[in-house]
Amino acid sequence: MSLATNYSEPWTGYLVQAQEQIVSASLPRLALLFVINIPIIAVVLNVLYQLLPRDPSLPPVVFHWIPWFGSAAQYGQDPVEFFASCREKYGNVFTFVLLGKRVTVTLGPKGNDFVFGGKHTVVAAEEVYSSLTTPVFGSDVVYDCPNEVLMEQKKFVKVSLTTDKFREYIGMVDDEVTQYMDNEPPFRVFQTGSTTEWGSFSVYKTLAEMTILTASRTLQGKEIRDSMSKGFADLYHDLDHGFTPLHWMFTNLPLPSYWKRDDAQRKMTDFYLGIMNKRREGNPDDYDDVMSSLMRQTYRDGRSVPDHEIAHMMIALLMAGQHTSSSSTSWVLLHLADRPDIAELLYQEQVEHFGISGGDFREMTYEDMKDLPILDAVIRETLRMHSPIHSIMRYVRSDIPIPSSLAAPSEDNVYVVPKGYTVLASPAHSQLDPLLWKDANVWDPNRWLDKVGFAAQARKEYDESSQVDFGFGLVSKGTGSPYLPFGAGRHRCIGEQFAMLQIGAIVSTMVRKVETRFEGPFPKPDYTSMMVTPLQPCDILYRRRK
Repeated sequence: MSLATNYSEPWTGYLVQAQEQIVSASLPRLALLFVINIPIIAVVLNVLYQLLPRDPSLPPVVFHWIPWFGSAAQYGQDPVEFFASCREKYGNVFTFVLLGKRVTVTLGPKGNDFVFGGKHTVVAAEEVYSSLTTPVFGSDVVYDCPNEVLMEQKKFVKVSLTTDKFREYIGMVDDEVTQYMDNEPPFRVFQTGSTTEWGSFSVYKTLAEMTILTASRTLQGKEIRDSMSKGFADLYHDLDHGFTPLHWMFTNLPLPSYWKRDDAQRKMTDFYLGIMNKRREGNPDDYDDVMSSLMRQTYRDGRSVPDHEIAHMMIALLMAGQHTSSSSTSWVLLHLADRPDIAELLYQEQVEHFGISGGDFREMTYEDMKDLPILDAVIRETLRMHSPIHSIMRYVRSDIPIPSSLAAPSEDNVYVVPKGYTVLASPAHSQLDPLLWKDANVWDPNRWLDKVGFAAQARKEYDESSQVDFGFGLVSKGTGSPYLPFGAGRHRCIGEQFAMLQIGAIVSTMVRKVETRFEGPFPKPDYTSMMVTPLQPCDILYRRRK
């Protein structure tokens, strides 16, 4: 027997046996093997692909095991920590895969400026956010219209965000918070008049209810506030639950939350259209609110604002006036409950400015609110530590080079972000960056009282940098600041002054009435919603002030 025979015959026998097993194997078993092996092969190929030499003009890609899914799990669990760990490995500029999208992150003040200061013809928000906002707000507004139309719409809304309006809104917010504390179940202990018994309330749930009442009372008009019944609240709830990262990533899924979202959007649109029709049947001039202002506006081309656009802008305004404020006010109250010493300083500031004989308080005014340094510092420090939105993205419409001062593959070359990518800036990361902020993870309002400190410089850069008119009035560009609580550039939030007023008035009213305590470890942020909220459940203890 030859050497060839000795080695070939066993191999031939193995092949015959393998063929017989394949033939005799059941179809379900083959299908199972297919299902098991294909993902493994895909992971192996994905890893091997990442080990191949890459184009040096492209930013480094964050290593990931699973194709398409990419780094979604790490990013979704804690984006700020994810960015920090990636910066250690790749620097201030890197790309990660997010559910099939390639997202290039640019960190730090220069990274913020790169994204927020980019030209709209090169980096745009519509392609990123329209799939989320359009089903919720409705068609032809916000990101479902050309950018120049959006800028006009923002100008229309700003008519009702003036100093004169803010003077009216202060009393409304105070009145709504007072009524809530005097009548709603979370403040049952307060309502008894006892100054010794402690009660508790769920901070985010309670503040969500308070802020929607104050937002509707101020920004929406009497009919909308009077309609804040359970039926309307349920519609808002269903619409709000269609405003999540899941609905952003997957526009239409056969799930109940999507069906409820769409049904609520139609009914809320009809609700606003009905109010407009009733106003026209009477005397529209009897009203002086956002809706009446929008009904009188015309675009530059001379056409009136269609009713459905007005209804959809009202929905967008209601959600914008609730989301940021409810999240931020929750964090403020949690920190004050965790730091009774600072809460007491805030209370004494109220006594100093508004106290009257008998231990009562006079009404706040808008001018008064602008002269409360401790309150301002508390709010700004909370916004620094808990940025309402951790990531802001733009779609890349054409290849865009990254400045070498931000990042570069070598001295002679630059990185280029290709068309079709998404670029991302993270205000939350820059506001918590230990390379920029002293004791970055410590809640310290005193940093904002230092008139020459880093916080003051960051605020000045944000509020007093070069003024630009993107079509809705002059606004501080502020794109290079490490402190960006309301975004920057052409999409800077037009409601930031209202948000500061709303948060300040709610906190002031509550601090006057109750002292608070928080027991247990301080809650971590919950990144599963579009706003960064406290991880639930989270209750604050309170006691009526003597």
